[in-house]
Amino acid sequence: MPHPSLIDDIRSSSRRMVRELGFMDSTLAATAYSPSAVHTLLEIENNGAMSAAELVQLLGLEKSSVSRMLAKLVAAGELYEVPSDRDGRLKQLKLTPAGIDTVKKINAYAAGQVAEALNGLDSTAQQEIARGLAGYAGALEQCRKGNVGDAAPDIEVVSGYRAGMIGRIAQMHGEYYATHYNFGHVFEAKVATGLAEFAGRLHEECNQIWLAIRNGNIVGSVAIDGQDLGNNDAHLRWFILDEGCRGTGTGKRLLNEAIAFCDAQGFSTVQLWTFSGLNAARRLYESFGFMLTKEWQGDQWGMMMTEQQFSRVGAG
Repeated sequence: MPHPSLIDDIRSSSRRMVRELGFMDSTLAATAYSPSAVHTLLEIENNGAMSAAELVQLLGLEKSSVSRMLAKLVAAGELYEVPSDRDGRLKQLKLTPAGIDTVKKINAYAAGQVAEALNGLDSTAQQEIARGLAGYAGALEQCRKGNVGDAAPDIEVVSGYRAGMIGRIAQMHGEYYATHYNFGHVFEAKVATGLAEFAGRLHEECNQIWLAIRNGNIVGSVAIDGQDLGNNDAHLRWFILDEGCRGTGTGKRLLNEAIAFCDAQGFSTVQLWTFSGLNAARRLYESFGFMLTKEWQGDQWGMMMTEQQFSRVGAG
């Protein structure tokens, strides 16, 4: 663990950098745009074209916020939509000629800002700053992705049936939804019944389950049911984490496995059903390209709930 004084020094320097670079202002880099919009333009220039889902994952913002920002940039003539090279049903965003000109001005402004700050330092100090910033930025990125620090390195993700998994997954669902939604035995029993039926079909190559294991105990799960919906649609089911491993990146590891499996199998879409209010899970779903496609009021669990359906178009 780094020394507390070192942590304080880095936090203090970070706050000063945020102020001095202008991120506390409503606009950035001598433009009329917010910091997130400026960052978006730069990333699209760097990548050539990007989808809204990719920007949601990169920026770490809510899908609705990114959608509003992109709509403003399109309306301002900075961006335009084109069909994706991978799937014509999906849209990507590219810079217009006006957008290219805006980015040139942003780059010139930012380069001048950095050059002016570095002019008073010798070449050794300049190189130290460049290396230090690159290393710190990389460490922050890995931390955000759940790959370092306390990201539960002792948790192993495995695939396939494990003895006790049906009861344990039902238990995690029952405990979580009883605590947060007051669901009772009907919900837990339905989870156990559905999972038991699915376990009998795991020999089919279109079906798979992944389990997060810590010290021999199941602490998370997700499954892909390739037969339940038909029409070459996959059903993402039983995505749950034990309270003790939320925020460790384990959920992202499980979804990575599930989505890679779906893409390899060539499913047309991946569907999932959930409830409103699970904001952290929703952000994670959207970072993998899921979009909310349906929302309705239902009382199948004994109380009125806002139920939701999310869909992800396959990569094939």
